[in-house]
Amino acid sequence: MSKVYNFSAGPSMLPEEVMLKVQKEFLNYNGIGASVIEISHRSKDYIEIAEEATQNLRDLMNIPDNYQVLFMHGGGRGLFAGIPLNIASGKGSADYVVTGAWSGYAADEALKYTGVNRIEATKTLEDGTITVETANLPFSKDAEFAHYCLNETIHGIDLYDTLDCQNNNTVVDVSSCFLSRPIDVTKYGIVYGGAQKNIGPSGITIAIVRDDLVGRAREICPSILDFSVLAKNASMYNTPNTFAWYFAGEVFKWLKQLGGVEAMEKMNIEKANYLYGFIDSCDFYKNKIDPKFRSRMNVPFNLKDEALNAKFLEEAKQNNLISLKGHRVLGGMRASIYNAMPMEGVKSLVNFMEKFAKENN
Repeated sequence: MSKVYNFSAGPSMLPEEVMLKVQKEFLNYNGIGASVIEISHRSKDYIEIAEEATQNLRDLMNIPDNYQVLFMHGGGRGLFAGIPLNIASGKGSADYVVTGAWSGYAADEALKYTGVNRIEATKTLEDGTITVETANLPFSKDAEFAHYCLNETIHGIDLYDTLDCQNNNTVVDVSSCFLSRPIDVTKYGIVYGGAQKNIGPSGITIAIVRDDLVGRAREICPSILDFSVLAKNASMYNTPNTFAWYFAGEVFKWLKQLGGVEAMEKMNIEKANYLYGFIDSCDFYKNKIDPKFRSRMNVPFNLKDEALNAKFLEEAKQNNLISLKGHRVLGGMRASIYNAMPMEGVKSLVNFMEKFAKENN
C-alpha cells in the first residue's frame, strides 16, 4: 500500500519511527514480560518512564527549576476550568484575549469561576483578510491573570510574538503548537496543552506551572485538577494515562535525536512556506489569514468553487491524502502539518492540489 498522509487536526499523525518502536515493545516492555499498559504506575519500571519523560521535556523546553511539570487528565478543556479554579480568587476578574474558537471556549468556561474581561483581538479587513490586533489591547490593571491561545487550530492563526498582557500571571494554551518551536517559558505563569497534536495520543494534558501559582486552588477545585495535589504526588494522585505518558516520552526522545525544537522549527517553517507559497500562487485556492499570523501547524484554505469540496476530498483520499475536511465552524479545507508530517507529505498535497486545480478550473 502506498504511503498515506494524515492531515488530521487531532488526534493527529504521529512519528512513524516512534509508532514502530511502541509497536515492537507493546507486548513486552523492556523485557519484563508485560505491556507498558499493564504495569502499575507506581512500579519501578513505570516510575523510570515517567521521570525520564519529564526530564526530557524540561530539556527540550528549557523549563526552569521553579516550574512544576504536571501530567494531567481532562485535556485542554479540563484546564479551561482548572486554571481559574487554581489561580483566581472568585472575587476578581481575568483578561482573556480571543483570537479564535479555542480562546473563546476558554473564556466561556472561565466565566463559571471568575469575572472575565473578554478582549476580541481579531479583525476582518475590507478585502476579507483576517488579522490580529496585538497592540493597545484593553487589558485590566487589576486582572488576576491573563490568558491567550498561541495557535488557534480551527482558524489557523498563530501569535509568534509574546503578547504584552501587563500581567505577571499570563497563561498560554499551546495545545496545537507544543514543541513545534522554542517558547520562553519564563514569560508565562502557566504553559499548558493537550497532547494529541504534536506529543502523543489523546488523554493526557501537560501543565507547566510556576511555583508561586501552585497551592492557591479554591476549595471547590476538584483534587484531580489541583496543581498542588498533582505536584505533591508527582502527577500520580490517581492513575494517570500511562500509555499516553509513555508514548509522549518516546516522542520527546525522538525530538531530541532530531536536534530539539530548534531543529523542528526549521522543518516546520520549510513545510509551511511550501504550502502557503503554492496557495498564494494559485487563484483556485485561498487562505484568508494575514501572513504575519498564519499558523505553521494548521493551514485552512478554501476552493474557488465550494461546490467542488466533496470532489476534492474524495480525490484526495484516492491519492492517499486524508483528513483534509475543514472544521465544521469554518468549512472549506484544513491541512494540519504538525511535527510528524514529513516534507514529502506536504509536497504530495501540493502536487495533488495543483493537478486538481488544472482539471477543475
